[in-house]
Amino acid sequence: MGVLALESVDDPELRAGQFFLRRSARTVDGRVLLVVGPNVYGAEDPEPGDVSAIDRYSGVISVRVAGSRNEATQAGEARAIFDELVASEPSVALVLAQAMSWIVAAYLPGAGAHVFPPETSLDVEDIESWRPWVPDEHV
Repeated sequence: MGVLALESVDDPELRAGQFFLRRSARTVDGRVLLVVGPNVYGAEDPEPGDVSAIDRYSGVISVRVAGSRNEATQAGEARAIFDELVASEPSVALVLAQAMSWIVAAYLPGAGAHVFPPETSLDVEDIESWRPWVPDEHV
């Protein structure tokens, strides 16, 4: 399925608008599991103190390497997927986050990709760091 060569998996526990997908991992032996769905974390019109780097994105992809609890393994595979999407879908704005707390990297068409220092917050306290790298409008 698509540029990431994903296989759809049935899961009766998925919520409306969610999809469960899998493929071979790229960075380790094993399978990577993805749940794709609507962005339930961002806000359409947040208060100034509640602004987040993910507010303007319509979708979220959760990435897990099956059978691994190693955070570096999980982060490496998520980064590989991010990089593949940037290369294959250059018109699509993307953000890579960790634990829905930290912004790791962002890609904005016309501006390119940017990697953030460790523990850069997705939230308003680090807005000056990420504002140039996220869309101004909902995507």
